[in-house]
Amino acid sequence: MARYNITFKRSVKKDLRRISNQDIPAILQRIDALAEEPRPNACKKLSSKEVYRVRQGNYRIIYEIFDDRLVVLVVAVANRSIVYRSQ
Repeated sequence: MARYNITFKRSVKKDLRRISNQDIPAILQRIDALAEEPRPNACKKLSSKEVYRVRQGNYRIIYEIFDDRLVVLVVAVANRSIVYRSQ
């Protein structure tokens, strides 16, 4: 299977600033794993749009998959209580 390229929306940089430094390495590791398997067993397709989410502790990573270009676009990373409000 081909490796996907990971890209980020500009707003994700802002999202990551709001997260504690101790949680960021685990989140980035989870995002990096999406390059190998963009649809892991733990992912869930959100019904409202063509986006997926994976959990990392109390945080959610929202992303889109473009199979034709082999790209995973990370749309948002935030605490589970607020991540769906921005979508």
